[in-house]
Amino acid sequence: MLISEGRLLILSGHVPFDGKGEVVSDDLAAQLDRVFENMQATLHAAGTDFSAVARLTIYVRDYDPSQLPTIRAVRDRWINGECPPANALIGVAELVFPEMLVEVDAMAFLPA
Repeated sequence: MLISEGRLLILSGHVPFDGKGEVVSDDLAAQLDRVFENMQATLHAAGTDFSAVARLTIYVRDYDPSQLPTIRAVRDRWINGECPPANALIGVAELVFPEMLVEVDAMAFLPA
């Protein structure tokens, strides 16, 4: 994705909380799906969607390489596979709440 102009939208610290502020599940796929659902709501509030996302950083607590297919499968349901954003996957020892398995940051560009 080549960005030549526009406004930068930072989607910082999206976590797997439901509408009540609770972690949705103890399952990685369910948590990641909820994170992307929450990100979609933020993008829609800004008047855009995942096609505007230029970069994703996924933080996974106690990452194990066997989780990669699950992470990719969930991510690929949400992003534009024809023009995917740059991605980074970072394993971390812990996140802000012990029941959280995943957190995602992103950068998107909105039209000028």
